[in-house]
Amino acid sequence: MSVIERETMQAAVNLPLAVGAALSAIAALLHLCIIAGGPAWYRFFGAGEKFARAAAQGKAYPALVTLGIATVLGLWAAYALAGAGVIGALPMLKTALVAITAIYIVRGLGYAPLVLAKGGRLTPFVVWSSLICLAYGMVHLLGLVQRWPAL
Repeated sequence: MSVIERETMQAAVNLPLAVGAALSAIAALLHLCIIAGGPAWYRFFGAGEKFARAAAQGKAYPALVTLGIATVLGLWAAYALAGAGVIGALPMLKTALVAITAIYIVRGLGYAPLVLAKGGRLTPFVVWSSLICLAYGMVHLLGLVQRWPAL
């Protein structure tokens, strides 16, 4: 591959949004692993004792909620891939990417203060999940800013 071809390909694919897609896909897969891992995994990843007990009792709602989250994260990965130029455009691409980016950033910045305001405490789950969401949001924001004119 020539230098010109490589530069054209790099310009065509937005790396931050491609990385954002990979991060969302990893999060989606992790949620599927949590369903498969059962109550111990729900506890470890901070879903709460109520969810873990319900999963242990064979109730469907922990798996359904977690599957719903995995589905949304998978959809977000697809939108980031479309925004990155890896796959074709999806409906309302610009609006969706703005919303996805905003949700990640608001979740990253707002969850810990919300937990504290409700009388909760900063558990490792609260801190780590907030930092992870904020990082995901910043990666998406960088890619979104870079690709804005092309979207």
